Amino acid sequence: MSSEKIRGYEAIYKEYREKREKVLQMGGEKTIKKQHDASKLTARERLDYFFDNGEFTELGLFIKHRTTAFGLDKKEIPADAVVVGFGKVGGRQVVAVAEDFTTLAGTFGELHGRKFSDAIKFAKEKGVPFVGLNDSGGARLQEGMDTLQAYAWLFNEQILASGIIPQIAIIMGPCLGGQAYHPIMQDILIQCKKTGFMGIAGPAFVKTQLGEDISIEKLCGARAHSVISGETHLVAEDDKDALDITKNILSFMPSNNKEKPPRIETDDDPDRTDPELDDLVPEDPSVPFDMHEVINRIVDNGYFFEIFKDFARNVLIGFARFNGRPAGIVASQPNWMGGVLDCNAADKVARFIRFCDLFNFPLINLHDTPGFLIGSREEHKGILRHGAKMLYSYVESTVPKVTFILRKSFAGAYTAMCCKDTGSDLLWAWPNARVSIVGADTASSIIFAKEIRNSDDPAKVAAERKEAYQKEFENPYEAANRGYIDDVIMPRDTRKYINRSLDILENKEVVRPYRKYSNINL
Repeated sequence: MSSEKIRGYEAIYKEYREKREKVLQMGGEKTIKKQHDASKLTARERLDYFFDNGEFTELGLFIKHRTTAFGLDKKEIPADAVVVGFGKVGGRQVVAVAEDFTTLAGTFGELHGRKFSDAIKFAKEKGVPFVGLNDSGGARLQEGMDTLQAYAWLFNEQILASGIIPQIAIIMGPCLGGQAYHPIMQDILIQCKKTGFMGIAGPAFVKTQLGEDISIEKLCGARAHSVISGETHLVAEDDKDALDITKNILSFMPSNNKEKPPRIETDDDPDRTDPELDDLVPEDPSVPFDMHEVINRIVDNGYFFEIFKDFARNVLIGFARFNGRPAGIVASQPNWMGGVLDCNAADKVARFIRFCDLFNFPLINLHDTPGFLIGSREEHKGILRHGAKMLYSYVESTVPKVTFILRKSFAGAYTAMCCKDTGSDLLWAWPNARVSIVGADTASSIIFAKEIRNSDDPAKVAAERKEAYQKEFENPYEAANRGYIDDVIMPRDTRKYINRSLDILENKEVVRPYRKYSNINL
């Protein structure tokens, strides 16, 4: 090659390197320092930490906005304030998007939205998980209608990808208004404890419109959504913790809905028994216990990855492995509200069941619940509508479902927590299980009300009738006699029965008649 050609290429490549380096500098040293001072990593630092060995392939680095109004024609917005790339996480391909708060506060405009929505579409078409790292000052108002339309592009692509690929959102900075809508529609939402804020409107707007004076932390911080609203699945200490949690979640996930969750090698014997389970649960149904103690004894190596742990604590949901096979767990929590089901618990369980069904996670269900919560407060919140969501979700799901009745399983909760005719493929009970239409206290007080009222010793007669009903009906054997329970097993054998059940259900197939979708009680 001639020296003249070499010099020509040197100029071309010099220009290329300069342009690339300019974009990679993001908002510049001052804004990067502000980001670090706020205990936040930059968008590129987050992606470097997230992807294996910090290696990812970027898409749309040279994207440039086209707005000229309000001085934007003179404003450089590197990569349009959002970094898009794909690479490996735990050895598997993932697409990720990180909003760049150092550049025009990471505001969402036309091409920012186009990059974001195209990334989700790309992930869907390639069949790989999508992760969004959200940190934005909100809508770029200078771009007017183009900004608004970009939200529509993004919402459309998210919804079309839902159920095809896992979508995980991390709230690492402010996400208000339209910026809050797209993470809330994803499958798993993680919120950084001190820096992540997600709300339909910020405190200033709330005060202007409603006169309510409230801090951003109280309005839409991590506690607001992980404890009260039930919108945040997991709370992270900081950026790195959030990314570590995400890597852990992805280790359970299939890449898409055509795959099963990845099975791993384990040294935990699938037929392992645990004699301590035999007397772990109190015989007296009114005495609470922590269901975590049961779960930790039956899962591989005692590891249960719980989600929504601070919301609707009367039920537990999360992921674990059985003989290396990932599964979803739904369990009553007797030490919180006695394990009774309310509106929030029903919502929590129903969405989790549907997620597990979409991505081929078998479901393990553990009962110890007295029923649904009654009274005007729950009635007026729509407990019937919310409870029906659980029934729809279990009946419609086609993944393997295995249920264990540990102690109480009464009334509507028996059906809503997955009995044999509301979805369970196999149902096992412990010997101390109490399974009936209602508890003996309630049943005897109604059936024998007149006899008790007219007797010479109402307390004695009431106790006798309660004992009689309890002996006749409040046990696992009546249901087992009729085939509603497949067998009564020793508690120590629970892990063995789970693994054997999942083995036989490995190739389960369900064929349903055509319909667009059910009319679930949303």
